[in-house]
Amino acid sequence: MEEKRNSFSGRIGFVLAAAGSAVGLGNLWRFPYLAAKDGGGVFLIVYLVLALTFGFTLLVSEVAIGRNTRQSSLTAYGKVDQRFKGIGVFSALVPFLILPYYCIIGGWVLKYFVTFATGNGKEAAQEGYFGGFITQQYAPIVFDAIFLLATAFVIFKGVDKGIEAISKILMPILFILVVGISIFSICISDPESGRTGLQGLKVYLIPNFSRMTIKSFFMVVMDAMGQLFYSISVAMGIMITYGSYVKKGDNLMRSVNQIEIFDTVVAFLAGIMIIPAVYVFMGTEGMKGGPGLMFIAIPQVFKAMGQAGQVIGAVFFLMVLFAALTSSISVMEAVVAGLMDKFKISRNRATTIETVIALGIGIIICLGYNVLYFEAKLPNTPPDSNVQILDIVDYIANNVLMPIVAIGTCILIGWFVKPKFVIDEVTRNGEKFGRKGLYIVMVKVVAPILLVLLLLGAFGIL
Repeated sequence: MEEKRNSFSGRIGFVLAAAGSAVGLGNLWRFPYLAAKDGGGVFLIVYLVLALTFGFTLLVSEVAIGRNTRQSSLTAYGKVDQRFKGIGVFSALVPFLILPYYCIIGGWVLKYFVTFATGNGKEAAQEGYFGGFITQQYAPIVFDAIFLLATAFVIFKGVDKGIEAISKILMPILFILVVGISIFSICISDPESGRTGLQGLKVYLIPNFSRMTIKSFFMVVMDAMGQLFYSISVAMGIMITYGSYVKKGDNLMRSVNQIEIFDTVVAFLAGIMIIPAVYVFMGTEGMKGGPGLMFIAIPQVFKAMGQAGQVIGAVFFLMVLFAALTSSISVMEAVVAGLMDKFKISRNRATTIETVIALGIGIIICLGYNVLYFEAKLPNTPPDSNVQILDIVDYIANNVLMPIVAIGTCILIGWFVKPKFVIDEVTRNGEKFGRKGLYIVMVKVVAPILLVLLLLGAFGIL
């Protein structure tokens, strides 16, 4: 099985594919919101520290597990230690649950790109446009199916001819678009309000300690740590799966470092793209998290820009579409690889099975906004908010299963097979393991404690 396993053609292919996985909707609508909410520069500093410690620990652990076992997450944990097979099941459940609703949101992005590209961007800024679209019975399902099939097409092509090939095309384009939109966002101004992009940039970058307490700082840490799951795609089987495609002779530590840098830079630029522009035309009141930021606030910003907003909006949603696609590809690959490794079936068959299941679940989630509508509550949600099927599935995958998987990974590496397992894999070709002492402390003690606190917070206990 190992001889027949696909692999990336080289280190660059792996880095671009992994970065493509991480640069997704979570970065684009969650990172800017959290930065604005958590004191601007305060959040940025905490995030950077955690990325270099906590995030690094989980990322290098998962990539090393993947390359060592040459298996996807579903079977890799059991191959490392039979007692941890259950963690493999949990890790495979995460992308299985995420893919259907991620493709639905990808369909929303596609809808907005088509709207702006066809010259109807002002309609997208009208009150009730977003709600009117997602509550339609058939249109969201159609856009979901198109986005899902585009994702499946790449997976059918395989690792090097599919995932790596599309990443080498989309990631450079995506990065250029991100940088271009970021520069534009800083330079704009609104004569009516008197606000400028540079003022918005200060809101984003300058730390605001005016209302900071010990409790609020703790919440900043928890927010930044939760964001890292989105930013580096850990605890969802993706990095183990991608690690299994890395050749034994490639420099693993260099790849991990480059993924860290790329992901952190793009997350940082996501804030520069969005916060100054929203601040200029809507003030700090416009900084809401989740779909509301992407599909309600941002279109209103483009409308306020006048005719130029039509073009900028189309470019922006094209960039978001690329980011969503590269991420959904990695999520589907994690599921498909698990089916291939566990049941010894072909890529085509595994991809077909997962596509049909994801479409079926996606239809149910889409109908949750109309035919299957109901009202529910989740821990830590505002009293006046009602969640739907999508929110419940997202909560189970991201707030419950992902911390459990990450805790299990730390316990496995830190206390059962010992950190030497990862260190030996990273240094197998004579490479140096940078931050080795930090890694050992983090994986054995600090990361598990932080993850338990994050999990307790998800249940509303903290």
